[in-house]
Amino acid sequence: MQKIVPNIWCQGNADEVGNFYAATFPDTSMEVSASYPETNLPDFQQALAGQPLVVDVTLSGYRIRLINAGGEFRPTPAISFILSMDPAAHGGEAATRANITSMWAALVDGGEVRMELGEYPHSKLYGWVEDRYGVNWQVMMTEPTPEPRPLVTPQFLFAGDAAQAQLAMDLYTGLFPGARTGVVVPHEGGNGAIVFAEFALAGQWFSAMDGGADHHFTFSPGISLEVDCADQEEIDTLWEALSAVPEAEQCGWLSDRFGVSWQIVPQNMGELMQRPGAYQRMLAMKKIVVADL
Repeated sequence: MQKIVPNIWCQGNADEVGNFYAATFPDTSMEVSASYPETNLPDFQQALAGQPLVVDVTLSGYRIRLINAGGEFRPTPAISFILSMDPAAHGGEAATRANITSMWAALVDGGEVRMELGEYPHSKLYGWVEDRYGVNWQVMMTEPTPEPRPLVTPQFLFAGDAAQAQLAMDLYTGLFPGARTGVVVPHEGGNGAIVFAEFALAGQWFSAMDGGADHHFTFSPGISLEVDCADQEEIDTLWEALSAVPEAEQCGWLSDRFGVSWQIVPQNMGELMQRPGAYQRMLAMKKIVVADL
């Protein structure tokens, strides 16, 4: 079971976005897993009544959740998704190039290229693009590794003068049992900054890097990380360790000291929302208290 699920904030078009990704990426499916109640919604959600609440998109077994919401937030490049394709696992180099080129063509249609698709020191074929919905993807051909990496790896890009990637990894890996670090490439300047690093939380790989002061964006609820917790004790522990911005606390959402948005929720949230009035009670909460839903 995937414990940490990236959530993408959509502008009332989660089903459209889901269909686009299902058509763009190989071995991908989508599923509407919940809908907004038809009645008793707050005014700001009335337009979404009866529409999908969330749409789950699964890429080669990796789940990304699309939240059907309003125009309050958008994704930023601070969290992107690396799509790693090893030719040994994808039919050889020619087939892998064809797959990457096909994905790239779809993603750049209506999107914005950040790094052109081509050969780089770290990859025979790599490109970075922001798609038409504001989500950033890094597509790349990789070399075989002793421990294969998944198709999808979320990457944190920490912008600003201070080096933060290592501090964030230390915090995150200290919270999840069995967490560990992989490759870490420090900046040559010796200032504590990281060019590239990877780490695993709950058996899932993530990446981090320090981007310096040249990037004029930061993290936002446009992409959040949903953690499905086994019980109230786990919710309480993660909430206490992560929440650093009191005004960001709402409905299980929080913002940590680095600005990253998290959703700390019970793993049976969908089942709990079926209780009469549970959705309305959840809207009044900051930290989720399962017994009060």
